[in-house]
Amino acid sequence: MNPAKPHFKPSVGSVITRYRTTGDGSDPPAGETLDASARRLRIRRQVLYGWALLIIVSFATGGVLHGLGVLRIDHLPPLHAHFRVLTVTLLPAAAFGAAAVLLLPGLLARSGFGRALALGYGCALVWTVLLAVSGDGLAAPFTHKEEYLAVLPAVGSDPLGWLAGFTEHLPQYPTHVRGHPPLPVLVLWALKAVGLPGALWAAVLVVLVGCSATVAIAVTIRRLAGEDMARRALPYLALAPASVWIATSMDAFFAGVGAWGVALLVLGGGRWGRPACGAASGVLLGALPYLSYGLVPYLLLPAVVAVIVRPPRVVLMAVLAGAAAVSGAFAAAGFLWPAGVLATHAQWAADPGAARPYLYFLIANLGVLALVTGPATAAGLAGRMPATVRTVIAAALVAVLALDVSGVTRGEVERIWAPFALWISVAGGFAGGRRWLVAQVVTGLLLQGLVASPW
Repeated sequence: MNPAKPHFKPSVGSVITRYRTTGDGSDPPAGETLDASARRLRIRRQVLYGWALLIIVSFATGGVLHGLGVLRIDHLPPLHAHFRVLTVTLLPAAAFGAAAVLLLPGLLARSGFGRALALGYGCALVWTVLLAVSGDGLAAPFTHKEEYLAVLPAVGSDPLGWLAGFTEHLPQYPTHVRGHPPLPVLVLWALKAVGLPGALWAAVLVVLVGCSATVAIAVTIRRLAGEDMARRALPYLALAPASVWIATSMDAFFAGVGAWGVALLVLGGGRWGRPACGAASGVLLGALPYLSYGLVPYLLLPAVVAVIVRPPRVVLMAVLAGAAAVSGAFAAAGFLWPAGVLATHAQWAADPGAARPYLYFLIANLGVLALVTGPATAAGLAGRMPATVRTVIAAALVAVLALDVSGVTRGEVERIWAPFALWISVAGGFAGGRRWLVAQVVTGLLLQGLVASPW
């Protein structure tokens, strides 16, 4: 008979030490000493202080510049928005957010991966819609005279003729059309052509495609780092503060297209449909520069993912062929991308937005990124995560920095950052603890409730 092993009761001092080193009283992660855990916690605190300071400085400086008349077209800089008072219309979204925080992580942990993806997508849809309807509604942003729908009468029944003359007639078009390639207008024209016209159907398309980025990114993370890592990221993707602008801007549609372009690239490494997935990925990724000129840096993401997963050569060839087919089709129809860039830059230079101070928005744009990705993302960036995931997040950050330094994104980036912010929000899954999911939900609610944005 083996003697009973002595039971050692942890001392108060050891428990206090764990709280100081891990933040929640738990044991440090496997393979990590208390000293290493304490060092990581200090780094996390410093990152969170930096996150908060960046946002505070961006808004404080923006307020001063607005008061001095330097930023006349922005009333709540660095956001292109107005301040508003919280109202009871936000209660349904708040109730759903609370329920999601309580239930979603457990449901995702117990479900098969396919069902987990469906749950994440459903949660993202409901959260996004409830946020939008608590304000001006789903369709309102698309009814503005400067939005894409306003130019559909000019397209008429001849989209190819309109496309051929797009660059020539660019000065006649609304602001958003002048600032983008022609594909967003053609997407909405196609929606109308199949019998789904108007602002509401445009909003439905944007919500469905934008929220599907949650699924596409989770699929990619599963291939990069395993199913457990993808499950950890799902709640933070579904409840990201960036959801405030997912239901109200075509940039959310761009986010979905880009995310699925990357996901199909990694799915092409499977045994079935390799060339088909690669070609589909190429078409989606090749479409990005024709949806927004600002999405060119986004292509760094699939490039990095391809280096990590090393898809077969036949898949890579299919990706390139798909992308080339998109460019060839536009060129054959009479739209040359370089000419579009030059024409759009000329329009941008004559717009009041080009007069915004470069140095202020160089920093403040990053403050907006910090805001739309939320505190959990900042905490997660200082946490432990697989090197492959960290590399992809770093690629998204580099793409944002490239666009920011270019100087063509001076303000209004709360929507422009959406395709990048969702990838960066994956870091929230590595923050640790449900309280960080609460922080994301609260951030989203405050943004929706206090910020009156045209998108």
